[in-house]
Amino acid sequence: MSKAIERKQELVNQIAEEIKASSSIVIADYRGLNVAQVTELRNKMRAEGLTFKVYKNSLVRRAMEQNGIEGLEEVLTGPNAIAFSTEDVVAPARVLNDFAKENEALELKAGVIEGKVASLEEVKAIATLPNKEGLLSMLLSVLTAPMRNTALAVKAVADQKAEQEA
Repeated sequence: MSKAIERKQELVNQIAEEIKASSSIVIADYRGLNVAQVTELRNKMRAEGLTFKVYKNSLVRRAMEQNGIEGLEEVLTGPNAIAFSTEDVVAPARVLNDFAKENEALELKAGVIEGKVASLEEVKAIATLPNKEGLLSMLLSVLTAPMRNTALAVKAVADQKAEQEA
């Protein structure tokens, strides 16, 4: 009996480490997906560098408690799969949300974003954000816009003076 408890405690510690290392976690109910659909989803997750696992809810609850995360008790019921991301905060929500649009059987439940519990609405809102590269591109565009506008204004003034002299 004690070996079983030790194995469970090791698994809880492993899950807790995975949660601690993750920048975002999304919990989804996968009931109703067939094997081909789950395989397709796992492949999409793997392509994005994400981890997609199924654990017993009681073990996940204990691992969440170890990390000081509370408020997911009502979500951790029934068959759940958990998507972990260590780098891109948006990726698990985006991949699962896109897959849920194609396959109605997959149901997003909640998530943990940078250590804070996120509701279903927050997870879906995050899913609409672009990935990290897209956000950096937008930021760069915003930062270079004033310089570009100044250059265009100077060029317009120079063109106008050139027309007046001619």
